[in-house]
Amino acid sequence: MNPAGKTLIFAHRGANKEAAENTRSAFDHALTYPIDGMETDVQLSRDEVPVLWHDRFLAKLGHPVKHIDDFDYSQLQAMNFASHFSRDAKHEGIMSLQEFLDAYRKRTRLLLEIKNREWELRARHEIKVEQTLAMVGQVSDDRIIISSFNLDSLIYAQQRRPGFPLVYNFEDEQTLEDAREVLAAQPFLHGLCMPIATLDEAMVNLLRGLGKSIAVYTCNSDAEIGKALEWGVDILISDLPQKALRMRDQNK
Repeated sequence: MNPAGKTLIFAHRGANKEAAENTRSAFDHALTYPIDGMETDVQLSRDEVPVLWHDRFLAKLGHPVKHIDDFDYSQLQAMNFASHFSRDAKHEGIMSLQEFLDAYRKRTRLLLEIKNREWELRARHEIKVEQTLAMVGQVSDDRIIISSFNLDSLIYAQQRRPGFPLVYNFEDEQTLEDAREVLAAQPFLHGLCMPIATLDEAMVNLLRGLGKSIAVYTCNSDAEIGKALEWGVDILISDLPQKALRMRDQNK
């Protein structure tokens, strides 16, 4: 939960308006602001190395029908994951989860979203979960949180590491009743992360009544950021963390 009731501002895939998302440059840019945390996305290379990439495909890199798991880690390192942002950007191969944790876990809070896809074998889903938990290690608080849109992955994570803070990501079409059902069936969940458009008083009351954390994505407009701050969410994820920070400070 947020310290002293303060909404925490998380940079979405780093400062992705200033550098290519999920690269070291984007994360370093994000830390030039007084952010509270950073969100990133974990996928798995063909040779089972957890790496940071959001999209289903590699279209941004000129491979519109290829996935991350079509390539070994060494091949992904050789690709330029900054090229789609700017032709002048320095070459940046894919960042591994281990590199990310080594570089940033002592500097800010982290939200690791595990991207388990429908085309992957369940065994690979489980490998991704196991490796992420192993790399993070034991935790005594919620400075590192794991989230996923794949509820089965979170259930598996809970079985492997009881007590680890796990957040279920909601889709646009999921409702208050869905929230009631999933939290009743899976009381281990630390909280929910939902689209800001779906947040309302009833959802806030449900989560607060159950003592669950509330995270919202992706808050970029004044209205979206203002709504998240008004409801006092725990984590506000934004592509414009500097704007969210400014609005939060003005609303103190």
